Amino acid sequence: MSRLAKKPMLLPKGVDVTISDKNVHVKGPKGTLSLDLPEGIELTKEDNKVLINAIESVELEKAMLGLHRALIQNAIIGVVQGFEKKLQLIGVGYRAAIKGTKLDLQLGFSHPCEIEIPSQLKVDIDKNTTITITGIDKKLVGHFAAIVRGVKPPEPYKGKGIRYIDEFVRKKAGKAAKGK
Repeated sequence: MSRLAKKPMLLPKGVDVTISDKNVHVKGPKGTLSLDLPEGIELTKEDNKVLINAIESVELEKAMLGLHRALIQNAIIGVVQGFEKKLQLIGVGYRAAIKGTKLDLQLGFSHPCEIEIPSQLKVDIDKNTTITITGIDKKLVGHFAAIVRGVKPPEPYKGKGIRYIDEFVRKKAGKAAKGK
């Protein structure tokens, strides 16, 4: 058994975990998430703790226990606090706007880039250049942020593009600097 999986997951007040067959439903103040468990993993709920165990008869890698414990822990954190990713647009004339259920990005292309916002996520824009993505599902928040960043990743010469707020882009020297 992995060392991480041995730790019990504490349930904050207002969070309810229901276990049925191979499904786990986590309900909290911000919403509900459900996860499917593979064969060989069982969950037990005691008071305000949830424990994950491996069934001896089924061959299962130790890493799978730690993975599913982390997924369940992220679901618990998500329904209580939620998750957030911030992106920043860097470049002259780069801006973002929300049009209905789409995120409209003006990134110097000859056409506007529109990305459909998933219904489970909330997207806010500050000063036309900072995009904040919030939601209860950590995987969905990170995936949507990666899709937005993938439209125009930061380039290494001037640093223009879409980057995470805490991301550092190492800049390269141009051709002229290389020859000297």
